[in-house]
Amino acid sequence: MTVRLTLVPPATNDALREVRFDDDGPLDPAGRARAEALAAAVDPSTRAYASPSARCLGTARALGLRAEPVPGLAGCAMGRWRGRTLEDVAAAEESGLAAWLSDPEAAPHGGESLRDLRVRVGAWLDALREGSGRVTAVVEPDVVRAATVHALGAPDATARRLDVRPLTAVHLSGRSGRWNLRVGEPFTG
Repeated sequence: MTVRLTLVPPATNDALREVRFDDDGPLDPAGRARAEALAAAVDPSTRAYASPSARCLGTARALGLRAEPVPGLAGCAMGRWRGRTLEDVAAAEESGLAAWLSDPEAAPHGGESLRDLRVRVGAWLDALREGSGRVTAVVEPDVVRAATVHALGAPDATARRLDVRPLTAVHLSGRSGRWNLRVGEPFTG
């Protein structure tokens, strides 16, 4: 049996636009409108999950999904950096930020390392692989990165090289103890 997972990063909110570590703020009006405009393209009959953040749950609702919030799909716990801009953190904790940006095991903010995030998300992904059918998960961009790195068995540092845009789709299919990444979707429109 095969599970076909579509990972959808949430619509925009103030934190994304301000290059700020998210503090669980809601979608902004433009993000909500964009998600609502895409709702017709999303299959509402699939099993749906979401990161428990306000922006992921709001995006799922705007897309017409009844998504179950899953604590294991939460974004990376950013400790004392939560809600702060990248510029502010760089000015106040330059060496800590440098360590976090270069070492997937570093957690200078007192939260979770990127490796810990990948392990947590990977455990959810591997449990999901044992099922079948279509699944949609509206998850934070760092969760998309962690899931993709885990699925491919790539080094944790690879996550830093993956750009994840709001309201896009990453497709994974899992069976027989492995995951595949589907790339190269045809253009529509």
